[in-house]
Amino acid sequence: MLSKFERYPLTFGPTPIEPLKRLSAHLGGDIELYAKREDCNSGLAFGGNKLRKLEYIVPDAIKSGADTLVSIGGVQSNHTRMVAAVAAKIGMKCRLIQEAWVPHEDAVYDRVGNILLSRLMGAEAQLVDDGFDIGIRDSWKRAIAEVEAEGGKPYAIPAGASVHKYGGLGYVGFAEEVRAQEAEMGITFDYVVVCTVTGSTHAGMLVGFSADGRARNVIGIDASCTPAQTKAQVLDIAQNTAALVGAGDIVADDVVLMEDYAYPVYGVPSKETVEAIRLSARLEGMITDPVYEGKSMQGMIDLVKTGFFPKGSKVLYAHLGGAPAINGYSYTFRNG
Repeated sequence: MLSKFERYPLTFGPTPIEPLKRLSAHLGGDIELYAKREDCNSGLAFGGNKLRKLEYIVPDAIKSGADTLVSIGGVQSNHTRMVAAVAAKIGMKCRLIQEAWVPHEDAVYDRVGNILLSRLMGAEAQLVDDGFDIGIRDSWKRAIAEVEAEGGKPYAIPAGASVHKYGGLGYVGFAEEVRAQEAEMGITFDYVVVCTVTGSTHAGMLVGFSADGRARNVIGIDASCTPAQTKAQVLDIAQNTAALVGAGDIVADDVVLMEDYAYPVYGVPSKETVEAIRLSARLEGMITDPVYEGKSMQGMIDLVKTGFFPKGSKVLYAHLGGAPAINGYSYTFRNG
């Protein structure tokens, strides 16, 4: 589906799929759990899912003649870390808006983890005291205008790279990659579990897996705590991406979003999220974070426990990265 689109390689290649044998056994052994390790996909600043998206955006940024990438996220945004890394890699400047999306008061929250790495890579990270919203933000628009006023040429990348016209392409490629790995492994995954917030990772998967009739087997775990807005954005991105790549229609019922695990609010882990993070760490040595992957891990564990997946199902957990953010929650995990 993607052969006609230019791609700037930022990742190592196909990400590994590993069985989560101890976690599967701990949960009763009736469901086979696997993880596709998007968190290990690159040497750029610890990698993560945003790089798949940025591989299809960077060519457009270069062609535009821009000298500055301008993006936005929360204080501990994985996405802004990846934009900073890409800017360093391709020789551009980087302006980042870091909004106060998370009501979290850890003393070092704005000095460690993702934002530390972004600053280390030379990005100008501006803290803005505005709350969470997955929509287009005024602070981001102002940053773009400021770069222009200073004589620079900005290239705008929205939160999560999601509503960018090419934002869904990377995870169409994910689905194609999974199909090739399934053929090599001699198995087929019955379900794919993915964390969903700004939407383009989930949306790209819907388009990619629609090619073999598995769109509705992509199970989104909402971590936004604004599920109606998130679900609508996933659908919009998926439909736009499907039109772009020439895939079949995506309809509202194709967007499966589990809404029960994002509490209490975006970016704040519940007791159950913390327990899921500890469980995957202690059984598999696999580190998930309090904002995204901890909540999707919590969701997957609960769906196994409650019988959502039929006995014998093979479930692929998309580990999207984000572990650096756990440093901002050091008090929560002070005793492990």
